[in-house]
Amino acid sequence: MESPSDIPSLNRSQQHALETLSKPAGTQEILPPAVQIQKASNSLASSLPDQGYGIETTTAHILDDIAPALNGQALSPRYYGFVTGGITPAARVAESIVATYDQNVQVHLPETTITTTVEDRALELLLELLDFEVEAWQDRTFTTGATASNIIGLACGREYVVNEALQKRKKQGTNHALVTVGEIGLLAACRAADITSIQILTTLPHSSLKKAASIVGLGRACFHRVSEAEHGLEFDLKSLEDRLNQPNTASIIVISCAEVNTGKFATHSYGDVNALRSLCDQYGAWLHVDAEGLELADSIAGDAHKLLNVPYDCGFFISRHVGLAQQVFRNPNAAYLSSGDPSPDQIQSPLNIGLENSRRFRALPVYATLVSYGRTGYKDMLQQQIRFARRIASYFSRHQDFDLLPQDLIGEDNINRETYIIVLFRAKDNALNSTLVRRLNASSQIYVSGTTWQGRQACRIAVANWQVDPERDLTVVQEVVEKVLGDWRQGSL
Repeated sequence: MESPSDIPSLNRSQQHALETLSKPAGTQEILPPAVQIQKASNSLASSLPDQGYGIETTTAHILDDIAPALNGQALSPRYYGFVTGGITPAARVAESIVATYDQNVQVHLPETTITTTVEDRALELLLELLDFEVEAWQDRTFTTGATASNIIGLACGREYVVNEALQKRKKQGTNHALVTVGEIGLLAACRAADITSIQILTTLPHSSLKKAASIVGLGRACFHRVSEAEHGLEFDLKSLEDRLNQPNTASIIVISCAEVNTGKFATHSYGDVNALRSLCDQYGAWLHVDAEGLELADSIAGDAHKLLNVPYDCGFFISRHVGLAQQVFRNPNAAYLSSGDPSPDQIQSPLNIGLENSRRFRALPVYATLVSYGRTGYKDMLQQQIRFARRIASYFSRHQDFDLLPQDLIGEDNINRETYIIVLFRAKDNALNSTLVRRLNASSQIYVSGTTWQGRQACRIAVANWQVDPERDLTVVQEVVEKVLGDWRQGSL
C-alpha cells in the first residue's frame, strides 16, 4: 500500500480531476494555447534522474506543466475531430477502480478473481445492447481498439477460408490431413489447400483494415474494390461473385459500415447483407464487419471507446465461430498459463482468443456504463448525437457560403435519411476553404478535422460525445462559423 507520505499527492491528483470535471459542459477549452504546449515540452526531464524527483515534485510537474497542455477531446462535447467519444461518469468511476486494483485479465481463474467473469458479462450486455443473440456469439473479447479487433477478425477469416479449402479438397478425394494456419503457417497451409491467393473484397475499407491485412500476412495489396461506382460504397454483387469464383483463391468479404468522411453505409437493408451472406456460404468466404451491427456476419469489430464512451483504449471483437479464435491465438506449452480443469461457466481465457497475454481490466468501465444507463440511456445518447448532426447538416445545406457534402445530399428528407453522426462540408470560396479548418479550430470552442472530398479540401464534423446538447451546441457552432466568415470577409476586403 502507499506510504502515508504519498497520500497528499494522491489527494491533489484527485482534487485536480474533480475540479476539471466540475466545470459545466462546453466551458473547457478544446485546445491548449501553443505557448502552454511549448512550456510543457520545455519542462520535460531531459534525462533520467539519478535519485528521482520524488512523488510530490513529480505530481506538481504533471498537474502544473503537463496537464494544462492536454487537449479537451474527451471533456468537451464539441470536439468533432475524430469519432472519439468521452467518458461517462459511471465509466470514470470504474476506471478509478481499474487503476487502484490493476488486474491482469488473462487467464480465467474464477476462484481467484471476478475479472474474467465481469468481462464476459460485459460482453453479453454489449450483445444485448446490439440486439444480438448472446449464445450465437461465443468467441468474444475486448481489445485495445478496432484496429486490434480487425487484426483478430482477419486472422480468424484467414484461418476459416483455408480450412474451408482444405475441407473441399478432402471431399474431392485429396488425401490431406486437416491442418491449420495457426499450426503450420500460412504458406504451408495454403500449399496444402491448393490456394495461391487470399483476397479481401470490399468497397471502401478503413485504413486500419489494410494495416491489419499487412500484419496477418495477407498484404495491403490483397484488397480489391467491388463497388457499383468508382467511389461508391454499395457492393456490385456481379463483380463480387466474379471475384469469388476465381480458381485457387480464398476470399474474405469486409463491410465497412460507415465511410469515414460522410458516414454513409455500404449496405442499406437486411436483404443487402443476406445477399452477401449467401455468396459467402456458397464460396466458403468469411464475412467480417468493421463496425457495429449486422448479425449475419462471421465476425464484427468495433470501438467501445466510441460507441459506449468508455476510456481509451477499448475495442471489442465478436464471432459466431466457437473455437476458431483459439486455433489462432492459443498459448501452447505453457502450463502456468492454464486455467486447469474446464470451467463449468465455459468462459474462455482471454489470452487464448486475442492478441495480448497481458491485459488491463478494460471490461469494468464497459460493465459499469451499461448497467448504469441501460438500453434506454444509450438510445437517448445516440438520438441526441444524430439529432445534432442532422441540424448541423441542415444549417450548412441552407448556408449561401458553404456546400454540404456529398452535393447530392439535398433537402431535409435526404439529410434525415443519410446523416447519422458525420457531417462533411466546405466553403464555396476556395481561399476561405483552404484555411477553414485552421480558422474554426483557432476558436478553441469547436474542433473539426480536415479531409479531402473528390480532390478538394473539406471539413468533417464527427459527433460522438455523450454530453451532446443539440440546442446548446448548435448555437455555439453557428456563432463560431459566422465569426470566422465575418473575420475572413473583413480581412479580404
